[in-house]
Amino acid sequence: FSDYEAINRCEQEVPEYFNFASDVLDKWSQIEKERKGPSNPALWWINGKGDEIKWSFEELGFLSQKVANMLSGPCSLQRGDRVSVILPRIPEWWLLNVACMRTGVIIIPGTTQLTAQDICYRLLASKAKCIITTDVLAPAVDSVASKCQFLKTKLIVSESCRAEWLNFSDLL
Repeated sequence: FSDYEAINRCEQEVPEYFNFASDVLDKWSQIEKERKGPSNPALWWINGKGDEIKWSFEELGFLSQKVANMLSGPCSLQRGDRVSVILPRIPEWWLLNVACMRTGVIIIPGTTQLTAQDICYRLLASKAKCIITTDVLAPAVDSVASKCQFLKTKLIVSESCRAEWLNFSDLL
């Protein structure tokens, strides 16, 4: 409670740089490794078919680091670059959010209901260098990609491969 009161009185020290992925998630992962805290899931995802994924803080931290390496490696993204992520709320969506925090890449989330025209407008307005989506929206992206001069990388979250797209699962 004293921390809460200190924050309200603006007496709590605020770090100059804060990164949720490294300052919070990795700390919880370390606590989990050292068995100092309960091992509750960091992410527990269940789809409509009853399939589920449960990741510990350690697993979420490790996987998000792999995705961060994917973004800065094969996707050639750097701190401050923008990435448009148009995915349903699947586990990869959460990994990408944390990975963007790790790398300083700016995530621009989009709903899966966007049309090709909507996607084109958002890519042009944001100057996104990368787009990440599923095979459902990939044809819409392909139909407008030539108009989006800043778009360099297309990453697909799918079991299948698509020409001119990097595959998330293969890279992971």
